[in-house]
Amino acid sequence: MKLAPSILSADFANLATEIGKVADAEYIHIDIMDGHFVDNLTFGANVVKALRPYSKQVFDCHLMVTNPENMLDALKQAGADIVGVHYEACPHLHRTLVKIKELGMKAEVVINPATPVSVIEPVLAIVDQVLVMTVDPGLGGQVFLQETLSKISQLAKYKHQHALNFEIEVDGGINDQTIQLAKKAGATVAVAGSYVFGAEKPVERLNALRMGAVERR
Repeated sequence: MKLAPSILSADFANLATEIGKVADAEYIHIDIMDGHFVDNLTFGANVVKALRPYSKQVFDCHLMVTNPENMLDALKQAGADIVGVHYEACPHLHRTLVKIKELGMKAEVVINPATPVSVIEPVLAIVDQVLVMTVDPGLGGQVFLQETLSKISQLAKYKHQHALNFEIEVDGGINDQTIQLAKKAGATVAVAGSYVFGAEKPVERLNALRMGAVERR
């Protein structure tokens, strides 16, 4: 299972140092919030660009913004690898996902806890990753919503039935226990913020997540 530490829970004043602490993770998860789609206000493409020289990891950029299509060119120039856009924020979802791919980045569709999988089925054949929010978006440190596990399982089943290759990412309330539930349901990528960066030694928390993701008999 791939791990994606979220810098939403890192020390904003020392982000380059913070991502160095999790260099063993496959992804760096960057939550971009505009204060409109969600209440919080965080990073933009300028921060992605500033961090790019400090890491060769996959920059997994999760856009919690209105009009996400307006940010795509800047994110490409900044060095983003994956760009996730919310179903709830995209009136022209297919067009936005296609543009992400045309720019040479991987396209991800994101759904909130109350959004059913069925509404994104028309675009699953063109995405590289699906992000299931396992908390309500906008704030770190929330509790994992176990009712979202059925959506992860539904996506995994659809993926198998249609011979698709998208990753299934989960974000929110991930720790060494909930990662077991997510993986069993079919998740392949786990975002963890406060569990990792809230610890004195983030690398030990990454190791705990890897151990938690090992299949239990």
